[in-house]
Amino acid sequence: MTVEKTIPVLRIFSYEKAVEFYIGWLGFTIDWEHIFEENTPVYMQVSKGNITLHLTEQVGDCTPGAKVFFWCNGLEAFFNELQTRPYKYYRPSYEQVFYGAMCVSVTDPFGNRLSFNEALNNSV
Repeated sequence: MTVEKTIPVLRIFSYEKAVEFYIGWLGFTIDWEHIFEENTPVYMQVSKGNITLHLTEQVGDCTPGAKVFFWCNGLEAFFNELQTRPYKYYRPSYEQVFYGAMCVSVTDPFGNRLSFNEALNNSV
């Protein structure tokens, strides 16, 4: 078996809040959305660069409070980009962490945490 890609599925409770956070602030794009019929929960895919996430309002898909860890490059530029679009509910920091990396960690409106990390001097 060869795994081609891993796509975390994160629970959301509000389409509008998810769009505000993931699209408006973090800069993801909506790849597609699925709604079974009118007035039912949304299941959607968002992406930014090589990151793909599935966001679901479906009650049985998963529980809120997940944490997704990303290794990335260009983290300081991403952090600076976030500073140009302040998000009313969150102010992340850009900090060095114990495992030899810089980190920008954010929590979405539903309790899911996203940890963006960049190794210092190839130390990880």
